[in-house]
Amino acid sequence: MYAIPFRDTPRRTSTTPHAGNARIPGDTRFIQPRSQAWLYRYASLARTVDLIVVTAAVIVALVARFGYHLNHSLGRFSFPAIIVALAIAVCWFAMLRVTQSSDRRVLGGGPTEYSRVLTSSVMTFGVFAIIDQLLSLNVARGFLAVAFPLGTVLLLVTRWFMRRHLIAMRCSGRYLERVLVVGSVGSARTLIERFGAHPELGYEVVGLCVPEQPNTDQVIDFDGRSVPVFGDITDARSAVALSGATTVAVTSAEVLGHSAMRELSWDLEGMDVDMLVSPGVTDVAGPRMMVRPVAGLPLLHIDKPSYEGANRFLKSAFDRAVTAVGLLVLSPVLLVCAIAVKATSPGPVFYRGERMGLNNEPFRMWKFRSMVDGADAQRQQLAELSEGNGVLFKMQNDPRVTPVGKFMRRFSLDELPQLFNVIGGSMSLVGPRPPLREEVETYDHVVTRRMLVKPGITGLWQVSGRSDLSWEESVRLDLSYVENWSIMSDVIILWRTARAVVSSDGAY
Repeated sequence: MYAIPFRDTPRRTSTTPHAGNARIPGDTRFIQPRSQAWLYRYASLARTVDLIVVTAAVIVALVARFGYHLNHSLGRFSFPAIIVALAIAVCWFAMLRVTQSSDRRVLGGGPTEYSRVLTSSVMTFGVFAIIDQLLSLNVARGFLAVAFPLGTVLLLVTRWFMRRHLIAMRCSGRYLERVLVVGSVGSARTLIERFGAHPELGYEVVGLCVPEQPNTDQVIDFDGRSVPVFGDITDARSAVALSGATTVAVTSAEVLGHSAMRELSWDLEGMDVDMLVSPGVTDVAGPRMMVRPVAGLPLLHIDKPSYEGANRFLKSAFDRAVTAVGLLVLSPVLLVCAIAVKATSPGPVFYRGERMGLNNEPFRMWKFRSMVDGADAQRQQLAELSEGNGVLFKMQNDPRVTPVGKFMRRFSLDELPQLFNVIGGSMSLVGPRPPLREEVETYDHVVTRRMLVKPGITGLWQVSGRSDLSWEESVRLDLSYVENWSIMSDVIILWRTARAVVSSDGAY
């Protein structure tokens, strides 16, 4: 979706009768329209925390480099160190504002917030480094070497903690955007189901306006959730007051037509309400979308997915760099696991099973052996007992799994040798799940798109339920990753993987 904000317009009092004390169709309760004051407070808090963090980072860097002598002079012009530090803090905070890192539309959801924080930090010190070189200021590099990484990490960490608090509040029913959906029942269903499945997004659907005139007091059931219908498109303004909506989501723009969309935006003007318009495409990330006005029409431009060239090189470099560090840090764990496997059951330490990789090329995937030797030969005998999602074979109490293997699987330790596959180039740290040959043979032309990138040790599938997901949901997550890959999304998935491994959700 793309959003059309209306908050900057002058507010005026609604002329809708009884707007603050309205009745929901089919219900005898009364509701009050909810204010979005919390959202403004949250954005203000984010900016305040940013200012505190960047100021603290440069002061800490100054003390670490020069001690407590804050009157120390820096550079060829002998600027006082404290003045230089505060100037950098102000410029850094200004860059955070320029990149809109605390924009209410990106706070609390998706990687865009983190990406903007990182971009602002890189731009601040990039510009400062250029100015330093051009003017030969000769500001101490040790000071910058501490301030830049420290401040960036602290900014990301504080944003993460704020987001965790916001998600907890949303899951408990607070800090929610009340959404009035405008569109046909069919087009609204996907949006309502997605919002219901992901309460952490903070959207609560409170009503529906349909293109055609509905029956009186109609209430529609969406998978157990009853949503009242407040009328047709012409009733949207009064429906906002009746439902207490803070956001209007249009899911049938093509049915409503350009004139109706324009009139709807006029009707909502001055009501402190956001307007979202669904473009009719799903699982497309923000960086691939751009709205361009052409001949007075807002056209959504969607970039092609990036599989080749510099993006593939960047991903490969990122994978190998992080993996090299990971192998160094995890080498004691690898050694302990190898000894445990060898000492507790006969057979090899490693299991090297065939998997299908990039462009359907087969490769051997490394894992610690978590089953008895020769377990593959016993799979056919257990086929009828599979508890998987219809395509994958899974059993929560698989008799072939050894005691040590069960422990390793619980915390995904058996998958650590796949780091060698990443170093060898047959896998990535993040990507679709590596499939078996017999699985690939059942793929249709849609699912085959999973093979356009290297399979990963982890991915959206891994951090969204793992073995508990249906086959359709697993495929959708893999395709979403393939279409929308970015370095920032990889970093977030790796972080979520660490949390999923600790909680062992869906692992068996």
